[in-house]
Amino acid sequence: MQAQDSLGNTVINTSPAIIQQEAQTKADSARMAYIAKRFNPQKALLYAAILPGSGQVYNKKYWKVPLVYGGFVFLGYYIDFYNDNYRFYRGELFKDLNTGTNSVGLPRPSLRTITDRYRRERDFFIILTGLWYALQIVDAHVDSHLKEFDINPNLQVRVEPSFKQDMLLGRQSGFTVSIRF
Repeated sequence: MQAQDSLGNTVINTSPAIIQQEAQTKADSARMAYIAKRFNPQKALLYAAILPGSGQVYNKKYWKVPLVYGGFVFLGYYIDFYNDNYRFYRGELFKDLNTGTNSVGLPRPSLRTITDRYRRERDFFIILTGLWYALQIVDAHVDSHLKEFDINPNLQVRVEPSFKQDMLLGRQSGFTVSIRF
């Protein structure tokens, strides 16, 4: 309800529902400002770049840290596996080139092919490790940005069955996804 006083000044609406809604809006914006101040995306990015997983800890997503290090252990294992085999077969190839014999009994073209394959696989997993490192940095940065994302409480997503009768296509059934905000 708005009114004017005797001097013609507009008086602010004083209904209790409006006052409560304005107070809630101010509290929500204050909370979002606090969260936005508390989680700095640049800081999360820097932490994740210096020590993998620390950006996730900064964002209080502790459950992601084992995934980050598990990925590095997985990729490191395969890098070591392919590197060991590459070095072994490269040594056998050099032994074959120098002496004409090798201990595995494979012909020289096969040794070259096997050596190239192990080197290529090792290099591929090294590239994947670099991508995994970059991915965890991007994850920390984006997650810190999303901390200040305000979710509308009126947002609704419904999945409902749908049935249609069409003269040309006949009876059709499916699902309808409706989003309300």
